[in-house]
Amino acid sequence: MNGLRNKNITCPVCHQVKPNHEAISGELIQPAIVELIKKDAPGWDGLSPICFNCLNNLNVDHLQKLIHKQKGRVSNLEKEVTETLRKQEVLSSDLNAAFDKNLSFGSRLADHVAAFGGSWKFIILFSSIILIWIIINSVVYLSGRFDPYPFILLNLVLSCLAALQAPVIMMSQNRQEDKDRMRAENDFKTNLKAELEVRILHQKMDELLTHHWQSLMDIQKMQIQMMEKLINGSIRN
Repeated sequence: MNGLRNKNITCPVCHQVKPNHEAISGELIQPAIVELIKKDAPGWDGLSPICFNCLNNLNVDHLQKLIHKQKGRVSNLEKEVTETLRKQEVLSSDLNAAFDKNLSFGSRLADHVAAFGGSWKFIILFSSIILIWIIINSVVYLSGRFDPYPFILLNLVLSCLAALQAPVIMMSQNRQEDKDRMRAENDFKTNLKAELEVRILHQKMDELLTHHWQSLMDIQKMQIQMMEKLINGSIRN
């Protein structure tokens, strides 16, 4: 058993020498993958072992064909996901840190202004200022009134504030929409990769189970042969 495990094989697809335990027999590979192997290696006999690395790449190619067959095309996002499967890379990342890192000073300022303008602190502070303004300019005997009723200057200040605050809030909302779009794309890629990895895992489990049953059958044949030899030897004696 150790001799078989340490034996090296030459993969017919990548033509690299690999240990025997890093390959799988051609008899245990699914028919759809077998067709892809025969395209890449026309001289393959269908029985020689294939290394796991090539088998993983062929599984990814097969998944891309399935996506193209189901949807009619493979999008850039789906290509990115399948390439991470091929390279066995991690797909998930911290989108908030990546997005906030590229924000300019004006964008950060707009976010802070929008956050302050939508808080109870702003409402209480601005309501207090307006109330004080009205009280000061409503006292008849106060000689220092600068905006008497109907508070035309106050209306002008409020209009200017609303005119400036609206585009700042819209800027912040547009950036939040971009962040939500990036988060949705990342969720889609993560879910798609998880689905494809589960499908590949099922294929590998089927191949391992088939290989396990084949090994058990070989052991059973050896046991039957040994029993036949023992029976024949006892009969002769």
